[in-house]
Amino acid sequence: MIAPMMNAWERIRLILEKSLKPGLFQLWIKPLKGDFDSESSALKLEAPNEFIASWVREKLKDLILESCRDVLGTTPELTVTCAKAAPRGLPIGAGKSIAREDQLALPVKAALKTTTGFRFNFEDFVVGPCNELAYVASKSFCRQNVSSDQLFLCSSTGLGKTHLAQSMGSHLAGLSNKKSIRLAYLTAEEFASQLVMAIKSKRMEEFKARFRQEIDVLMLEDIHFFQGKEKIQNEFLSTINSLQCQGKKVVLTSTFLPKELNDVDSNLVSRLCRGFLAVIDKPDMGTRRKIIQNKADSLKADLPEDVADFLAGRIQKDIRQLESCLHNLVFKARMLKESISLELAMEVIKNYDIQDHKLDMEQILKQVCGLFDVSLDAICSKSRKKQYVLARNVAFYVARRYTDFSLKEIGGHLNRRHSTVIKGITNVEKEISRNSPQGRQLQQTINQVVV
Repeated sequence: MIAPMMNAWERIRLILEKSLKPGLFQLWIKPLKGDFDSESSALKLEAPNEFIASWVREKLKDLILESCRDVLGTTPELTVTCAKAAPRGLPIGAGKSIAREDQLALPVKAALKTTTGFRFNFEDFVVGPCNELAYVASKSFCRQNVSSDQLFLCSSTGLGKTHLAQSMGSHLAGLSNKKSIRLAYLTAEEFASQLVMAIKSKRMEEFKARFRQEIDVLMLEDIHFFQGKEKIQNEFLSTINSLQCQGKKVVLTSTFLPKELNDVDSNLVSRLCRGFLAVIDKPDMGTRRKIIQNKADSLKADLPEDVADFLAGRIQKDIRQLESCLHNLVFKARMLKESISLELAMEVIKNYDIQDHKLDMEQILKQVCGLFDVSLDAICSKSRKKQYVLARNVAFYVARRYTDFSLKEIGGHLNRRHSTVIKGITNVEKEISRNSPQGRQLQQTINQVVV
């Protein structure tokens, strides 16, 4: 017997999630609402806007029907409609959401966050010498009287730039009950995907109106994704210039400073250097200890001082790893019905230990070659064999993060230009952030290199 109608769509969605790339699933399938009528064997899908509905009809209909056959054993009649648009002029932020999907015509995951959709806020952010300037700048940016219309946050992975970006979004969501604040929050990759889809579906005017006219604040993460993408850079530059002319605000984040970006138009680099630029550095021991204690308090865990000092001393450059390690320590102690101890912490940290060793390039290359079972000559060669490329990229990533070498110096050790180094680092970061099987394998490899 066919499962209840919502269960049918949920099962179909699971198959589609496995069939599609994560970005495509998040952009085009996740926003859909499904209703399966078993009597008429009809599947009705509702998209938040016509832009998504049209794309699904044109590009994904066959794949959806194939997934339907797998779940239902038959091919239903499929219709994809658009949700009824709300009256124009409603204040974004009224009620529960900071931005209505049908007003901005954007996928939920890609651009719009509800008031509860932002995971972080300023109250949860631990301030120290390493991030105080970025914290103050972010809080000030939310005020109406601030003179700058652009904020650029830069840091290595896991040091808090996303926390601050989402804190700004959360703060603005609170203000939206009093003022009409329209906010779009998305990654550079999601911006690029929507632009490409708009070009292919000949809906560029909708895209331009959406990002230039229908929002007050644009928040874009990981803008180094635009490297080497000339057409996307041009549209992005036109977008932020248009927003600036209207007195609207732009928040940008990246792992790299504007001057470090490669294959980026000089006009865009100049534009990125405007406004306020805040760099978040590696946290000192005191800040790391405060972060651990703050996390322990949120978990209602009794954390001994010697354990806090141990964790803060061993995991020095990635706050996400530090918090994850503590979370797993607390979980393991509760599962075993034991008190948190230094001995238990030593067991747990084996999977997280990224102690700040004084690594040099020779050590890094020797470790990487051993772990990938390749020779130094192989990864220094011009070969594009996958195993060699992965080994090179891991070497780039570790050297950038755990040494003081410049991009040019890192590239020189492997006969590569600094632009290739940036691309390799970006690819490793992307895989790790997606938590893909390859990303998890790369993270384990990196941990072995630096331990």
